[in-house]
Amino acid sequence: MSDIKKGLNTICTHVGAIEDKEFKGAVSPLYMSSSYAFEDVDKKRYPRYFNTPNQEGLSKKIAALEHAETALIFGSGMAAVSTSLMAFLRAGDHIVLQQTLYGGTYNLVTEQFDNYGISYSFTEGWRAEDFAAKIKENTKVIYIETPSNPLLTITDLDAIGKLSKKHGIVSMIDNTFASPVNQNPIDFGIDVVIHSATKYMGGHSDICAGAVASSQTHIERIYQLAKNFGGSLSDYTVWLLERSIKTMGLRVKAQNANAQRMAEFLYNTPAIAAVYYPGLPSHPDYALAKSQMRGFGGMLSFELEATYDAKQFRKSLQMIKSSMSLAGVESTVISPAETSHAGMSPEVRAQQGIKDGLIRFSVGIEEPEDLIADIEQALEKVRSQEVITTH
Repeated sequence: MSDIKKGLNTICTHVGAIEDKEFKGAVSPLYMSSSYAFEDVDKKRYPRYFNTPNQEGLSKKIAALEHAETALIFGSGMAAVSTSLMAFLRAGDHIVLQQTLYGGTYNLVTEQFDNYGISYSFTEGWRAEDFAAKIKENTKVIYIETPSNPLLTITDLDAIGKLSKKHGIVSMIDNTFASPVNQNPIDFGIDVVIHSATKYMGGHSDICAGAVASSQTHIERIYQLAKNFGGSLSDYTVWLLERSIKTMGLRVKAQNANAQRMAEFLYNTPAIAAVYYPGLPSHPDYALAKSQMRGFGGMLSFELEATYDAKQFRKSLQMIKSSMSLAGVESTVISPAETSHAGMSPEVRAQQGIKDGLIRFSVGIEEPEDLIADIEQALEKVRSQEVITTH
């Protein structure tokens, strides 16, 4: 039985684990050495070469989770994104990127690619025809993100996979919001799957890491650049990440359920003007999300009615934290306009539909009744303040 065909929680728990042959410990031993023998060995190991025992073990686990042949672990999600993109792009090449995109990726492309002679086009939307319209003779990569950050748009994985193969283009996806628990893009024909492993793989807001999973051929090409860029991850963090992934299936499924409950609550709350969550039948891509995702994820975004101040609402929350990252076991909110997408101009944010009052909500594993109570008291506090102000 291959690793890929094992059950989710079995892969999370066992695949890639290192056997403690000396002491028979239940968990993988941690090899902290940054210096290994080079004589009379079958492999010359060095942390920057992504081949220490802990690095190799974790890569096997992530590859199995993403139904890929192999994987690499990086020091951050952006290290994974930038190295993967640059491995397939040269001066004179062109890339098509999804309109709704993580701000860090947008900044990388718009601030750096001109320096390397790489041209780029952002789509007008996120349908397959939007991507097809932007393809040129020198297009080498199509880059997507679904569900997208922060508006949870859904892109058709199968359609993008077929479009890319038709034109001989490498397809890449940021699969961070979905996680391997909810979505496996390789099954739909996507070539390269990228994660900020800081998020659902780490899951406890205490790890910074990235991951890329793909075919052996594609990973070898990425690796040749990665070993020179130096974006490897320390073995201690690799060990912590392997530990965290053991519970990823359990955590993410709990977050899926909580996010669905919270989305439904917010959708039916008069003070909320809009809710963006692919698990709501009102979402324009609900049917598509249902066809390619096993769960709708723990992320959603929403907007308050105009009479409510979004910043005061966030400050009035008592249990739900205002925090920069996402996907931890604790629930958090941020303003994308002030954080993840602050590098975009107000005009670009407006084009993407990211309003200044938009709140991104990373739903944790708390009891949903407690999350609802926190939101209700914050809304009441802001409403009371508005009443006092207007009188």
